[in-house]
Amino acid sequence: MTREELLSRIWIDPNRCFGKPCIRGHRLWVSLILDLLASGTTVQEILEDYPGLEEADIRACIAYGAEMARERFVNVPLEPVA
Repeated sequence: MTREELLSRIWIDPNRCFGKPCIRGHRLWVSLILDLLASGTTVQEILEDYPGLEEADIRACIAYGAEMARERFVNVPLEPVA
C-alpha cells in the first residue's frame, strides 16, 4: 500500500472528535492508536479490542505520525460539513 493510500484512511472533520485526525469511518483518534503502540500494545491486541479496524488502519496512523514528525504539511481533506 502506498503512502497516499495509507494517508487516505485518515480523516479530519471539524465537527467530530474535536477536529482531531481519526481513522476514516471510525471515531478513533490517530493519537490513541499511536499511544497504544508506544505503550507496548501489539497490533493484534488493538485489532481485537477495536473490531472493524484493519491492520492497514494502524499502519495509516503510523504513516500519519511519521509525516507529522517531518514537520511537513499533510494534506488531509476535511469532511464536508452537513
